[in-house]
Amino acid sequence: MHHGVNVRSLIRAVLSNFASDAPVQGASTITMQVVKNDFMAGFDRDGRYKITQIAYAVRLEKELSKDEIMERYLNTVYFGNNSYGIAAAAETYFGKLPADLTFIESAFLAGLVRAPSSYDPINRPERSRARFIQVVDRLVEDELLTEAEASEVLDTFVIPERRQQIPTRQIDRTYFSEAVRQYLLNDSDILGDTYEERYTALYRGGLRIHTTLNPTMQALAEEARDVLPDTVEGFDAAITTVDNATGAIRAMVGGRGFIPNQREVNLALAPSQTGSSIKIFILAAALQAGALDADILDGTRPCTLPNTADPNEPEFTITGGVSGGVASLREHTYRSINCAFARLSQIVGLHRVVDTVYRMAASDYLRPGLPAEVREPIQPFASFATGANEMSTLDMAAGMQSIANSGVHVEPYYVERIEDADGRRLYTHTPRTSRVLDAAVADAAIDIMKDTLVIGTARRSLAGFAEQRPAAGKTGTQQDNTTAWFVGATRQFSTAVMVRDPDRYTAMVDIPEFVEAGVPRVQGGTFPAQIWGAYMEPAHVGLDALDWNPPPAAVRSPVRLYLPGNECAGVIVGFEQPEIPTRIDPVTGEEVPILVVIDDELLQPQPIYEQVTTGTTVPVEVTDPNAGLPSVPLDAYVGPCEQFIDGVVPPQ
Repeated sequence: MHHGVNVRSLIRAVLSNFASDAPVQGASTITMQVVKNDFMAGFDRDGRYKITQIAYAVRLEKELSKDEIMERYLNTVYFGNNSYGIAAAAETYFGKLPADLTFIESAFLAGLVRAPSSYDPINRPERSRARFIQVVDRLVEDELLTEAEASEVLDTFVIPERRQQIPTRQIDRTYFSEAVRQYLLNDSDILGDTYEERYTALYRGGLRIHTTLNPTMQALAEEARDVLPDTVEGFDAAITTVDNATGAIRAMVGGRGFIPNQREVNLALAPSQTGSSIKIFILAAALQAGALDADILDGTRPCTLPNTADPNEPEFTITGGVSGGVASLREHTYRSINCAFARLSQIVGLHRVVDTVYRMAASDYLRPGLPAEVREPIQPFASFATGANEMSTLDMAAGMQSIANSGVHVEPYYVERIEDADGRRLYTHTPRTSRVLDAAVADAAIDIMKDTLVIGTARRSLAGFAEQRPAAGKTGTQQDNTTAWFVGATRQFSTAVMVRDPDRYTAMVDIPEFVEAGVPRVQGGTFPAQIWGAYMEPAHVGLDALDWNPPPAAVRSPVRLYLPGNECAGVIVGFEQPEIPTRIDPVTGEEVPILVVIDDELLQPQPIYEQVTTGTTVPVEVTDPNAGLPSVPLDAYVGPCEQFIDGVVPPQ
């Protein structure tokens, strides 16, 4: 008769566990082993542990047959070398499926279960051989082998001393699979409340985990990564693609290829300086606060701005990049003008911009309040617009997704559903969505960023793509060319590409292999944009060339945006008539004015500007995304505050 509990052994174990703090004795039957592995991984090993194990074992005996319990046991028991279950053990030691194991091979595996580490054939072949002799002797004792057969087995059986793999079943660890494993074990409670529960479920549960990965897109992304030439320094590229409608992570390339113990750092999830690609968030925040693409602001370089959030550096000066002069927000975007966007970030309010980033790119990897050892917080520094805060390709793709999805952010995710060994659904993904931008604002941002591909910083690499399919994006190049980005979207997918030295911030200037490829200075419009196009073009084969809604018509005239305290503004309150010389007309004898032309312009009455007060920069406590921006009419004067004398700009 089959019983779930060996009472004599159990009483001995219970008494021992109550009496001392000595190591807990093991479960005494196959049923109790199943209970321990499948149901009690996270339980405290106290006196109640065995009592609970009894109850579970008895219940299991009533619900399952002996064969079902044995099957469950064999699918979860540990055989050593990270092999949980008979299928993993058969592959690890013999390179076979369980159904293809011989009787002797099966017996060998059965002999490992008692102490898989002690009898490990790969690391302890002599002890494993001794254990196998014991197993063969037991087979003779149970009359499953004759003495002659046993002698032949011991003479011919080869102890497996290296890991094997089923030839027709290539299973490679990838950056994506490792990210999923890390997420299920450490970053979520999908598989249990404790690490032990999650570990047991993942490695012993016989689970079927259905991920978001699109194998075709993944292969195309890996192929596109190879657009970047190999270099002695080891520069590499990372790619992440998010499905705009669902937030599903469809492809993730963390570098050249995952190699255990050698190349394991997933560059796609490694926060890196962003250069100007971070401007997608400043643009979105400004538009949500009421800015228009035709609004004017100053992008003249160099520029010095207040840096109140960093007491160690009260001012921040930008000397690099292109000087944009006084131009429209649209032009400053496609030309990627640093001084314009650094000023705009403070016009909007740096704390409000930071809040926008957290909302637009929200994920399990990027939230306010995460411990610093998990993720450094995004700082409202004046250097924000030039990429000082570090973001990952997943962060940037998630932020772009919010714009490309008409302002609705859907948090990125890896796992669609999980089923147990019997096909029962254990988990189904539930989307986490929030509206972070008005639809009209998102459409306006897309319309502006379309120019990046057509006439802007990515035109040389992506103008052809934009002719075939509507797309929008933003380049980014960090100071000294240490990182380079392209973040872009179609209606279907948002993809971020980043190129850098994985080990340090190394300038990508005059790298011989890059020079040979025609790229002496790596910028966002070079390799990142090229990789983006080489991947996204084939990834969209067979998909409709969908466009976004056109942005709504402007409801007001353009204005001049300015940064109070850094710039001063004045409106016209009158005109000063110039002193115009006269002469006597020789015919009439009357006094007539003499027309005076200066620099090809006729001398005209000069405006008198009176300073206007619209407050200082946006207070740090204001994160309302719809709060207005400091601005004046286009005919107002905006310039250095020292030009105002007693609140008035004297006529020039």
